[in-house]
Amino acid sequence: MKKHIYADNAATTQLDRDAFEAMLPWLLDEYGNASQPYAFARKPKKALAKARAIIAECIGAFPEEIFFTSGGTESDNWAIKMPAYSDPNKRATITSAFEHHAVLHSCAAIERLGFPVAYMRPTKDGYITPEILEDYITDNTRLVSVMFANNELGSIQPIKELGNVAHRHGAFFHTDAVQAVGHINLDVHNLGIDMLSASAHKFNGPKGIGFLYVRKGIELPPYADGGAQEGGHRAGTENIACIIGMATALKKNCDTLEENQMYIRALEERLLRQLGDAGIKYTRNGGSNTLPGLISLSFADVDGEAILHRMDLMGISISTGSACDSKNTEISHVLKAIGLNENLAKGTIRLSLGKANTEEEVTDIVRAMSRIFS
Repeated sequence: MKKHIYADNAATTQLDRDAFEAMLPWLLDEYGNASQPYAFARKPKKALAKARAIIAECIGAFPEEIFFTSGGTESDNWAIKMPAYSDPNKRATITSAFEHHAVLHSCAAIERLGFPVAYMRPTKDGYITPEILEDYITDNTRLVSVMFANNELGSIQPIKELGNVAHRHGAFFHTDAVQAVGHINLDVHNLGIDMLSASAHKFNGPKGIGFLYVRKGIELPPYADGGAQEGGHRAGTENIACIIGMATALKKNCDTLEENQMYIRALEERLLRQLGDAGIKYTRNGGSNTLPGLISLSFADVDGEAILHRMDLMGISISTGSACDSKNTEISHVLKAIGLNENLAKGTIRLSLGKANTEEEVTDIVRAMSRIFS
C-alpha cells in the first residue's frame, strides 16, 4: 500500500487520540441532556462547565465569555450578522479583502440589506497594518473584523494594534482566529479582542464544533432562538461529547505549544532548505511573520492544480490555496488581494505541516516535487 503523507493541516487536523477517548463516555454512557433537571443530567452539566472553563483559560478569557457553536463558520456569521441586524443606524463594518469566505459572505449578506461594508486591501506580504485601518475607519464604524492569521499565506496580523485603532473610534473588534487558536499564544483580554471565532478541527479536535468568544459587557443578539442553552444566546441541545473533545484537544495543544512550534518550525526550515538544495526555484508568500508550518509557495510558469494532482498520485496531500474553495480553479481571492503576479498566482500551492509530520515525510515531499520539476 502506498504511504500517505498529509501536508494540509490548515484544512483540517487529525483527531487527537486523547480527545477521542475523552469523548467516548459522553456518547455511550453519560448521554444525558445537560439542560434537564434530573440527576442523570448532572454529570453532563458539570462536564460542560468544566470544558468551558478549560477553553476560556487557554485563550485568557472568562468562562462566561465562551459560547459553543458548530464551528468557525457559524461563529463568524454570528459575530458579523447579528450586531448588524440589531443596529437601527446601519453603521459600517470594515473587514479585509483576504478574509475567509465565512466572513466575506457574511459581510455580503448584510450589504444586501443596506449595511455598508468596506474591504481593506492588505500589503503585498499579506498584512493589514494599523495605518491601513486608519484610512478606512470613521466614528460611524460599528465593527472591524480582521482574521488573526491568514489561512492561505499564514501571515499573522497585528491584532492588538488593530483593536486599539477600532476602539479609539468606538468600534468593536472581531477576529477569525480559526488558524491561530491552539497554534500560537494568544490572550484575548491582553490583546483587546471583543469577539473571536475558533473551530476545533483545526487544533486536533472533532469536526462540527467550535466557539465564539464574546467579551463580557457586549450585548450580542442570539444566533438561534428556541431553548435557553448558552445563556439564551444559542438554542439547541449541547453536543457534550464534541465539546469535551474540543476542550481536551485545545488544552493538550496549549500545554505543548512551545514544543510544537519549535518542532514544526524545524520541519519548515528543513523543507525550504531541501527545496533550495534541489535547485527548485520558488517565491514564498506571506512575509516574515507567519504561522508555524503554513507555507505558501509560488512557481513561475507552472500550474498549481497540476502540482496538487501529481503530488496526490504520489500519496501526498497538499492544497492550492484555501481548501474551502477547492472546486474553484480560478485564482484565489487571497492571492488577488495581495496583488500577486498572475503567472505566479496560478502556480501557487500551500503546504501546512503539523506536529504529526516527520523529517522523513518532509524529505519525501521534496523528492516528489523534484520529480515534478525535473
